[in-house]
Amino acid sequence: MAARHDHTTDPRLQEELLQARRGTAFFARKLNELTDAELDGGTRLPDWSRRHVVAHVGYNARAIARLVEWAATGVETPMYPSPEARNQEINFGATLSPIALRNLFDHSAVHLSVEWRDLPDANWASEVRTAQGRIVPASETVWMRTREVWIHAVDLDNGASFHDVPVPVLERLLADITTAWHTRGTDAGLLITVTDTAKNGVTFGDTSAADPTIISGPLAAVVEWAAGRGGSGVTATGPGGSPEEIPAPPNWI
Repeated sequence: MAARHDHTTDPRLQEELLQARRGTAFFARKLNELTDAELDGGTRLPDWSRRHVVAHVGYNARAIARLVEWAATGVETPMYPSPEARNQEINFGATLSPIALRNLFDHSAVHLSVEWRDLPDANWASEVRTAQGRIVPASETVWMRTREVWIHAVDLDNGASFHDVPVPVLERLLADITTAWHTRGTDAGLLITVTDTAKNGVTFGDTSAADPTIISGPLAAVVEWAAGRGGSGVTATGPGGSPEEIPAPPNWI
């Protein structure tokens, strides 16, 4: 018989699930504020309409649910057959009628939440493979979804900003992004400094650079820049301490 509450008893995981569901609710609110005609409007992502963003977020929930099913059953169920299939799915979803597109988001979000809810404690450690080929425990799916819904709620360009994203999510996003840069070696000579919250004065990026380009600003603005969503609210200081034009960040994903 299906449970009415999450099976997991891990307090940290319970908190992460709550953050993911809050992000889903926030995305739903920004989506529901849009009229059907406004779904055709542009977003903060090049070449993607709001339809593309909603389709992506909906199909992403289904893809992550497949990973949770993999953890539950032990039967390999990849997120997508291929990158091409993922892109085709999003492009198809963007052509759906407004009611079908909204239903895709709603139903896929509920499906994923139920898969999480019913996953036994022991199975959260089961390893699955992401679309990028990373082997991660099933517990990582919660963070994968959290960053999708919070960031793409902003991408809808309907009044949401990175200042609406909870500080713990912003902090983890910045750590994720700068770690990806470091792994690829694309952060050479680039130092990021946060000027507010508990991360005040904490630096990320190439901390060994003798005379780096420094990007600084409040946490929300720094994450917005690092995620490739604009440079409002941050400043750039070049070698020798001279002001610089804000550079584009290295690719994250």
